[in-house]
Amino acid sequence: MFTMTMPAPAREAIEMLNQNGHAAYLVGGCVRDSLRGVVPHDYDITTSARPEEVAAAFRGRTLIETGLKHGTQTLHSGGMNLEITTYRTDGAYEDHRHPAAVTFARTLAEDLARRDFTINAMAYHPARGLVDLFGGQADLAAGVVRCVGAPAQRFDEDALRMLRALRFAAVLGFEIETDTAGALLAQKDLLTAVSAERIREELVRLLCGRDAACVLDAYLPVFSVFLPELLPMQGFEQRNPHHVYDVWHHTLAAVDAIPPQPHLRLAALLHDIGKPDCFQADTQGVGHFYQHDVRGAEMARRILRRLKFDNDTTTRVVTLVRWHDRQIESTAKAIKRALQQFGQETFFDLLALKRADNLGQAPAFWDRQEIYARLEALASDILAGGACFSRKTLAVTGRDLMAVGMPAGRELGAALDLLLNAVIDEKVKNEKEALLQYLFSNESH
Repeated sequence: MFTMTMPAPAREAIEMLNQNGHAAYLVGGCVRDSLRGVVPHDYDITTSARPEEVAAAFRGRTLIETGLKHGTQTLHSGGMNLEITTYRTDGAYEDHRHPAAVTFARTLAEDLARRDFTINAMAYHPARGLVDLFGGQADLAAGVVRCVGAPAQRFDEDALRMLRALRFAAVLGFEIETDTAGALLAQKDLLTAVSAERIREELVRLLCGRDAACVLDAYLPVFSVFLPELLPMQGFEQRNPHHVYDVWHHTLAAVDAIPPQPHLRLAALLHDIGKPDCFQADTQGVGHFYQHDVRGAEMARRILRRLKFDNDTTTRVVTLVRWHDRQIESTAKAIKRALQQFGQETFFDLLALKRADNLGQAPAFWDRQEIYARLEALASDILAGGACFSRKTLAVTGRDLMAVGMPAGRELGAALDLLLNAVIDEKVKNEKEALLQYLFSNESH
């Protein structure tokens, strides 16, 4: 019999509700993850207690009315936030996202029946054990995402469940059950009712999943509802000896090869999005994609803004898309120039994207991995040695220059840039006296 390890605050909350005459169970993701042998991030409780009865049971405790009309309150206990929700059934869904009304239910079975997937429709009580009315434990063991009840109804109620299904498949490495998959594809256009913010949240979590590339490939028509720019990449043959895949499958290989960080996975997904618009064949029939990085950066910016990404993520991703084809020589001078242009973090992100991009190319060109490894090693040595590649690390400051008579303004900035470039080009040592001497000797000419 399955025994779930429970943190003390969750156990105490269930006991408190039980002592006040109410049924209470852990439910949803915490039960699913515990069955998988994964420590849950949070713990949710479902209870027969009405909201006012929950409030009475925890009188004198920190209880926040986080979603009272849906029967949800959050108990802060022992450094944890526990969501406590009254058993409920949902009324009609008028916007494919939210029920027009909820009705508090009398039984756990009614509450579990309204949930999205069988793997999320299990409950647990420390004395009564696991409650699994819809085969969630079997689906979890088999690696299957299956809707509770009729999939078409579940997705019609809440279209976001479609992306949740895909996210679970990507993150857990699960297959989507046949009827659930069919309904998902048939009802994909319901996603137009979902806000950009919610789509963005699910997309980011999905992209960082271990099977993200497989899910993207299998369900491209679904993703095209909010990312129509992906469709032209499918089947677009590159006709170039560097490539063995079409643009889409090259992209998926890059997504699979890059570390699962949101901005990196987004950059890999979008790095060649401009290629279909930029294709040219030379007289030998060889395909080229001149300026696809520029075009891709423009498209990536529009996509990320449409999905309401924050400015920092947008800037990072767009920069990587724009410069993913830039060649960097394996010399200290070239690396310092790149560090000057991009900064340390973006420089290493760019190398990660280049590695992934290369692994999506023909194997005959995978020897470039050695070049990227050498660039990374050289850059690390340069940084460890305290090399100067920005104004911040110059041995002179604007104040130093003003102290020797240079006025503030554009001239001062130009002088600092001149010195920085001279240091990078190894024309002068990054030492205060040497820099001042170099500056004034140049001014005299």
